[in-house]
Amino acid sequence: MKIAVLADIHSNLTAFEAVLEDIEQRGGVGEVWCAGDIIGYGPDPRECIETARKTCSLCVAGNHDLAAAGVIDTSDFNPYAAAANRWTAQQLTHSEVEFIKGLPLTVERGDFTIAHGSPREPVYEYILDAATAMGNLEAFSTRYCVVGHTHAPALFAFGKSRPVKTQGLGDGDDIKLGSERLIINPGGVGQPRDGDPRASYGLIDTDRRIFTLHRVPYDIPSVQSRMEKAGLPEVLWRRLGVGR
Repeated sequence: MKIAVLADIHSNLTAFEAVLEDIEQRGGVGEVWCAGDIIGYGPDPRECIETARKTCSLCVAGNHDLAAAGVIDTSDFNPYAAAANRWTAQQLTHSEVEFIKGLPLTVERGDFTIAHGSPREPVYEYILDAATAMGNLEAFSTRYCVVGHTHAPALFAFGKSRPVKTQGLGDGDDIKLGSERLIINPGGVGQPRDGDPRASYGLIDTDRRIFTLHRVPYDIPSVQSRMEKAGLPEVLWRRLGVGR
């Protein structure tokens, strides 16, 4: 079976739909997993929630999801993210808020644990370095873990002594799903921050035991135009063009 792994859609329906179309062009998948932050930043929160409800087999809650639903506050958000989150919260219906509130923080599915930030601290923690990755080893019992939150694809492979981090996974890179324990980040669908503005996601082939990273171009100017029209902070829509 093939499984699509998404994270950080961030209310960017154009990028989300481009990824879903790319998945279908590659033959489709049996399941779609979302590692959180369906909403926040972008201009299409309601549409992204609707699409996620229709297409995702499982989804965990991200910090922007929970903030927009009023579950957590935005005291640790930067001013631009907080402003976008207030705008997002105003767009949501009661049903959409309840959907977000019902999302789990972590899910185990077969050999995988799925969390937004980290298995140790699903809402807030960023796994950006080897020490943080190592500190999360005891927080999940499955062989592999999928996270998001950083908006940058990354791999942490745990050897006998210490993890080795591989950054900057590129389009088409394959990761063998063998006996090593792994933490994998598929990057951001709707707001990449690794210097590549294309949408990022992963495909798991459970038969071949391989994770493959894919990048997908989409109509960035149309999203920027909708964000500007909605009055969202300029820094947020400009950064889409550079992937930072």
